[in-house]
Amino acid sequence: MAADPDAVAKAFTDHYYHTFDTNRHALGPLYQEQSLLTFEGQKTAGSALILQKLTSLPFSQCKHQISSLDAQPSMSNGINIVVTGQIITEGESQALKFSQFFHLAQAGASYVISNDCFRLNLA
Repeated sequence: MAADPDAVAKAFTDHYYHTFDTNRHALGPLYQEQSLLTFEGQKTAGSALILQKLTSLPFSQCKHQISSLDAQPSMSNGINIVVTGQIITEGESQALKFSQFFHLAQAGASYVISNDCFRLNLA
């Protein structure tokens, strides 16, 4: 029986954003050598370089607040996830709106991040 995309997306995003907010270094196992990240238009490939990018952001603490979460099964037996929300970084009083897309690829009985696209919504 195929996994429920909504349930997987909820569990994944809860884990991802909690880990991002509390211990970004622990995100490494979610990415693979074939994984791709586009962060504010900057492309990065491979788990080590993606983790380096995420851990070198100009803030050490933040808090994500999710506004919406949509999930669909993909034709490759993966799951597409679209997230919108707000992020508050340390030292800032104003939250910034963001959107993020993930494609999760099946890896045995679990999933890994194949594609990750992040954008602040500043307009």
